[in-house]
Amino acid sequence: MSAVRAGRSVDHDRAVDLLRRSYATVPAGEPVRLAKRTSNLFRPRAAPRAPGLDVTGLGGVLAVDPVARTADVQGMCTYEDLVDATLAHGLMPLVVPQLRTITLGGAVTGLGIESTSFRNGLPHESVVEMDVLTGAGELVTARPDGEHADLFAAFPNSLGSLGYATRLRIELQPVRRYVALRNVRFRRLAELTDAIDEITRTRSWAGVEVDALDGVMFSPGEAYLVLGTFTDEAERVGDYTGQAIYYRSLRTRTRDALRTHDYLWRWDTDWFWCSAAFGVQHPVLRRLWPARWRRSDVYHRLVRFEHRHRVAARIDRLRGQPPRERVVQDVEVPVARTAEFLHWFAATVGMSPVWLCPLRLREPAGASSARSWPLYPLQPGRTYVNVGFWGSVPIARGAADGDVNRAIEATVARLGGHKSLYSDAYYDRESFDRLYGGATWRAVRERYDPDHRLTGLYEKAVARR
Repeated sequence: MSAVRAGRSVDHDRAVDLLRRSYATVPAGEPVRLAKRTSNLFRPRAAPRAPGLDVTGLGGVLAVDPVARTADVQGMCTYEDLVDATLAHGLMPLVVPQLRTITLGGAVTGLGIESTSFRNGLPHESVVEMDVLTGAGELVTARPDGEHADLFAAFPNSLGSLGYATRLRIELQPVRRYVALRNVRFRRLAELTDAIDEITRTRSWAGVEVDALDGVMFSPGEAYLVLGTFTDEAERVGDYTGQAIYYRSLRTRTRDALRTHDYLWRWDTDWFWCSAAFGVQHPVLRRLWPARWRRSDVYHRLVRFEHRHRVAARIDRLRGQPPRERVVQDVEVPVARTAEFLHWFAATVGMSPVWLCPLRLREPAGASSARSWPLYPLQPGRTYVNVGFWGSVPIARGAADGDVNRAIEATVARLGGHKSLYSDAYYDRESFDRLYGGATWRAVRERYDPDHRLTGLYEKAVARR
């Protein structure tokens, strides 16, 4: 069977031409950015003076090949639209990041993760090839080998500093109608990390296959792993799009089941648990809050409004409360050091809950080992645990804004881990280059953006440009 054209008719060549022409109109020396309506960044940036790049028509699925199990997807396509197109064929991407409006191009150039990452790695590891508009204004097709293999390897975690993906071909995996869930409680973090080790090694637990794995820590004495198994049968199917709140169910249910579509977006409805900041978890307000607004992009727009107008901050100041530091991070810590990090985090930062998502770099069938990626150098063959925490903490008397984030960065580095760059970062340039492949990035940049038209990686991640 040939590839099936998916969704609405997409004039891809015309859309790419619009992008290239808008790129050519950006004056030299002006920052280059995409003109997009949504963002999952938590890093404030200076307002651009030049118009953003025209990405009109680059948000669709071009084709799904159910035999080869691949999809050709435009770079601005959200995972919400991508999943709708692939589930129609009984398929899904190998990794589906947890928020609906994350784009495929964004997940590849900025990293993404979810509960299948313990066996499928990160989204960029399922990319077969991609078309990239470079800083020189050229459109090149990058693959794991061949003329542009250097760009293919350096693109993940480059955050748009090496170009923008206009089309990506990705691998897909078969799925079933439901995901059966086992919520397993651990009272000791060392036992939880031992369980992660066993599951990543055997891909099973208590004799049952595990297809998806993540978890939540409420405290060092109360943490859960959620073990998901694809199935076509389910006696009782949960629903967390209405009054029920997903993360709370981990404390009350040892078994659950969700439709596969609902499982993929189980965290989006309440933005994990962050909807509580807007009162959406209060039973009365929840009934009044329209279901169509229970989405991560709606909450993110409210956060951006606060960043601009500082309404809550002014109210806190009038009440005599101390200013707060935003602590919104995802970090990867080797599983052998994860319990140590979680104990340190609970004692030092004190935010709760936190998300736990194990991952290993993917080992494709027939390969002797996983490949490494220079701008986010996790070690092949090693299991890590992504720890996600999103909120704010009071700034202690005598401390400076950013001190807590700096302490987290130092602790993660000391434990052999890495930090995603979608939010605030405080590294000096030397440390940043050491941790994020600075030499490789510069070499690839010189080849594909010799005039340095695109904003540099350090300038984006740390200097907020």
